[in-house]
Amino acid sequence: MVLPGGGVVNSDAIRLLPQAQAFVKAADQAKKPVAVICHGAWLPVSAGLMKGRTVTSWPSLQDDIRNAGGTWVDKEVVEDGNFITSRKPGDIPAFNRTLIAQLSKKRAA
Repeated sequence: MVLPGGGVVNSDAIRLLPQAQAFVKAADQAKKPVAVICHGAWLPVSAGLMKGRTVTSWPSLQDDIRNAGGTWVDKEVVEDGNFITSRKPGDIPAFNRTLIAQLSKKRAA
């Protein structure tokens, strides 16, 4: 699953949808890769999936992540279990490499 950022309005709206929260929770519970970039991190925050995770995001989300029990770090990409997170469009090459590597591991298993 890839949760893009993009428009702040879209990310802020989708985080409030119970169906979207249930969808991302189900992917996480099934240990499917959950790749999140930029403001896309709002959805897992609202779904209650940040507790105990180390992630990155657009910098303005760091308080939301910490308040939800996560640890926010300022790195271009962070991998924590099945979660892959990245900060901004400039980080997309590293984000893509990490996502492809995780998908390749899943396929080989």
